[in-house]
Amino acid sequence: MASAPKRFKAAVESDAQGKSSADPLSGFLAWCGQAGVELSPKVRLSREGAVAGYGMMAAEELEAGEVLFTIPRTALLSQHTTSIHVLLQEAQESLQSQSGWVPLLLALLHEYTASNSHWQPYFSLWQDFRSLDHPMFWPQEERTRLLQGTGIPEAVDKDLANIDLEYNSIILPFMETHPDIFDPKLHTLELYKELVAFVMAYSFQEPLEEEEEDEKGPNPPMMVPVADILNHVANHNANLEYSPQCLRMVTTQPVGKGQEIFNTYGQMANWQLLHMYGFAEPYPGNTHDTADIQMVTLRRAALQRAKSEAQQQLVSAQWDFLCQLEMVGEEGAFVLGWDEVLTEEELSVTLKVLCMSEEEFKEYKEQDGWEDDSEDEENSTLSNEALSRLKTPCKKLLYDSVLLTLESYGADLKAEQDLLNNKEAYEKLSRREQQALHVRYGQKRILHQLLELVQ
Repeated sequence: MASAPKRFKAAVESDAQGKSSADPLSGFLAWCGQAGVELSPKVRLSREGAVAGYGMMAAEELEAGEVLFTIPRTALLSQHTTSIHVLLQEAQESLQSQSGWVPLLLALLHEYTASNSHWQPYFSLWQDFRSLDHPMFWPQEERTRLLQGTGIPEAVDKDLANIDLEYNSIILPFMETHPDIFDPKLHTLELYKELVAFVMAYSFQEPLEEEEEDEKGPNPPMMVPVADILNHVANHNANLEYSPQCLRMVTTQPVGKGQEIFNTYGQMANWQLLHMYGFAEPYPGNTHDTADIQMVTLRRAALQRAKSEAQQQLVSAQWDFLCQLEMVGEEGAFVLGWDEVLTEEELSVTLKVLCMSEEEFKEYKEQDGWEDDSEDEENSTLSNEALSRLKTPCKKLLYDSVLLTLESYGADLKAEQDLLNNKEAYEKLSRREQQALHVRYGQKRILHQLLELVQ
């Protein structure tokens, strides 16, 4: 085997002084050199100084537009590059699933447990996956107690049901037809669950070209060594770029010497970050944070306001019509950001319809939900300023819905605020308690901001 290029030796030596040659990072960087990954001499990979786990640090000052590393597509781990890619290709129809992740997960089950796998030095960075602390691994009691009202317990319940279904209905039958490669005693449901969390936290999905978006579903996930070492913040300073032959990580703004280099996982709310990646950003760092009002909560608030049976029947008829228009659903949510409502059309129409009199609703139904109202069109963006100008009945309905939503949490905003402001008390919290606090606090801040806008 060729020795690692000098640039990799520098990246290792700057971080591995005094460490044994068995250091997984040293072995991984040597593998990178052999796999054709080109790492800039201006960066180093390290646990030291990183916000979590491994991270990428600037060894020198960086300007915007600098290439931090280039990785050839041959070094990516996917259903197309795994040593069992032919088997996966032959069985592709039977491996289809709701998640679309099964082929990659089978590749990971094999490569992670095969001693001769090309990707062993890569996996050595995650020797037992114990660092993954997604809520799916928390005891149910703890998950409910810490995350009630955030939407995460419900998302995890769906995940666990899907994981169980995929493993038993797709993975096991495939393994049984290939006993020379797979062993259910080794490739267990527990390992499969850990690999699902690994894919959640560390995989990448290549964005579709604009002309492909309407024609095909999303690209399957893939593992991108080195790229997955970068941590995430909303205000990131690097971005992954895709080209036919390779992928490149490029700075998006200047980075000072010694600073950590952050990628972005997308515009993710804190509940999504904790659910998918196992962490949340402390307030006020996550500018993409959101809070949800369940659609059925608006119906509940409207029914509570209805004083007679006739008014309740009207609300039910209005809700049924909104369902026909596909504006609402039993499991849907209205999504609120810091500056505007992200589901603006759905919330705007729902508020308007639920606040109509019987006559207004009858006329609206006759027009099949269409109105020639150019003024409404111009003001369709539900910014914070537009929310404060809603008609009084709409404000009242929204206000009552926010109060009902806040009741779903275990503690009030002031209790969370006091905990965050008391450094000594905060530091006594477990990591899980801290992460859950960041999720709850951000959501409640957004909801309280909305209360002030519409009161």
